[in-house]
Amino acid sequence: MRTRIEKDFLGEKELPDSAYYGVQTLRGKENFHITGIPMSNEPYFVKAFGYVKKAAALANRDLGVLDAKIADAIVNACDRLIAGEMRDQFVTDFIQGGAGTSTNMNANEVIANLALERLGHKKGEYQYCNPNDHVNFGQSTNDVYPTAFRLALILRLNSYMDALGQLQEAFFAKGREFQNVLKMGRTHLQDAVPMSLGQEFHGWGTTMGEEVQRIAEVRQFLHEVNLGATAIGTMVTAAPGYPELAIKYLTEVTGCTFILAGDLVEATSDTGAYVLLSGVLKRTSSKLTKICNDLRLLASGPRCGFKELNLPQMQPGSSIMPGKVNPVIPEVVNQTSFLVIGLDLTVTLAASAGQLQLNVMEPVITFALFTSISTMENAVNSLNVNCIQGITANVEHMHSRVLNSLGIITVLKPSLGYKLCGEIAREGYETGKSLHDIVVKERKLMTQQRWDEMFSFENLISPKFEQ
Repeated sequence: MRTRIEKDFLGEKELPDSAYYGVQTLRGKENFHITGIPMSNEPYFVKAFGYVKKAAALANRDLGVLDAKIADAIVNACDRLIAGEMRDQFVTDFIQGGAGTSTNMNANEVIANLALERLGHKKGEYQYCNPNDHVNFGQSTNDVYPTAFRLALILRLNSYMDALGQLQEAFFAKGREFQNVLKMGRTHLQDAVPMSLGQEFHGWGTTMGEEVQRIAEVRQFLHEVNLGATAIGTMVTAAPGYPELAIKYLTEVTGCTFILAGDLVEATSDTGAYVLLSGVLKRTSSKLTKICNDLRLLASGPRCGFKELNLPQMQPGSSIMPGKVNPVIPEVVNQTSFLVIGLDLTVTLAASAGQLQLNVMEPVITFALFTSISTMENAVNSLNVNCIQGITANVEHMHSRVLNSLGIITVLKPSLGYKLCGEIAREGYETGKSLHDIVVKERKLMTQQRWDEMFSFENLISPKFEQ
């Protein structure tokens, strides 16, 4: 295998000549064996660095501080990253010391070596295009890394919101399918009042739609970036006018509108937007946990449980109990939700750990948020395709349970009063008699016709107030 020698102020390192990353990336790779997951695992992050470095090169070219020929080669290299090439060259671990410097240098070195080849030079001949002096001109990890992170989050959230929207529509579709299916609603896990199964599914769809709205709202905070702040927000080494021009180009090349933070010193150390986003992800996870718990309860059985829903049978459920099938999809969504809820604490602690002019813990925030979004997106898609779309209902079973329930006495409360209804319900509980027998046959408190009107499907799921 052919190799090349690269050096920095700490000394020399030998690299495979096929590698487009350089000595500083290699040091980062050797120093940080933490998650075992390289940044290439998140393609939007690599693309985002391509966009940011492209915007920086265009701005520096226009300002006359970067040779146009070199700038054009850098732009070409960035376009290759944006197109999805060279992902295997991004080898630094997500979690790392140095506030993301290894990742920024990984991008700088890959882009520099791609540019060198376009200029007719060999990898590592940095006198012609240098990772620090050219690709990273007027930049710092402290403004490039968070800008790329925010852009990558925006891109990643688009597909996550699509997944939530598709799950919402799956719930609504089941709501329409089950709109005439009568069932008993429950509070405290006790019989409450009747409803339709369609209403229950529609409610789950509504709550998913709320989550899409909340994500859209918090995503707006990610459009404010500190590109041009350089090290601490004083714009040291950046040419006059660079921040505004770089933001203009970033908006143009991405199609996303970005704005320059009003206070670059504050913006360089602030990670509040990540806490907001993580909180919304936790909120969605909490809601999905509740929904999946409901699905598991309603499908419990098949003979000795609620037995209201039938979930798609995905796999045998036991190594010892023949024929047993478990609700594995809601279970895995629950577990994913717990992971996201735990990672929210990671984001909170990391955001609070900033010191003075920088929060050096941003890499673990990056790992936590990308992990939360990608795993939850996978879980949401699985819940939609492998569970919700295939659910069927045990219609007659639910209908008979409603009519045999003592909970339906609530329908008679406006006409008979709370006290008398309580006595009737107690008698039914102690004797096992049906409410119909007690009210119509024995106490003759209403006629059969009136009973049929009061306990029609329409009146049970959308009661009319009558005294």
